[in-house]
Amino acid sequence: MIRLGVLGSTRGTDLVPILDAIQKGELNASVEIIISNNKGSLILEKAKKYNIDHFFIDHRSRAREDFDKEISDRLKEKEVDLVLLIGFMRVLSKGFVSDWEGEIINVHPSLLPRHAGGMNENVHQQVLDAKDKETGCTIHLVTAKVDAGPILVQKRCAVEAEDTVSSLKNKVQKLEGEAFIEAIRGWEKNE
Repeated sequence: MIRLGVLGSTRGTDLVPILDAIQKGELNASVEIIISNNKGSLILEKAKKYNIDHFFIDHRSRAREDFDKEISDRLKEKEVDLVLLIGFMRVLSKGFVSDWEGEIINVHPSLLPRHAGGMNENVHQQVLDAKDKETGCTIHLVTAKVDAGPILVQKRCAVEAEDTVSSLKNKVQKLEGEAFIEAIRGWEKNE
């Protein structure tokens, strides 16, 4: 069984399909801990709802390395095998990435390498501005260079003439949970 740790700053939409797959026995994993740098994030509410250990760790007025060390210590306490970044709106320090090398995956709301480095709705706007015919999501290993790690899974959808930032975000988010599940299953096979 893969022991998962989740870092998130936002709603945690992608967490629900992962937890549902675990509860249905479709995924041989457990979510051991959820950590957020946003006290009011909905991902912490989801952690409470699903009775998962969760922590708010404030990043303000701290060195990035100190913040990341506290996160790393919590993950190690829970003996986490794989760290999922689900809407985590912070760039991790080189030290953190080095400590967890090969054990951190992120979801990016585009087909990398297209629109790398952007976050959230900005990426969907970039897709529209570029007049891309398709978009989707990418699950990739996290490296010291943002959005540049090896791609593990990509899911695609068409960009329609009537699409907006909001409609693209909804389409892509539906794919993200599936992509995470596929990546975690792939992780199982490689363990």
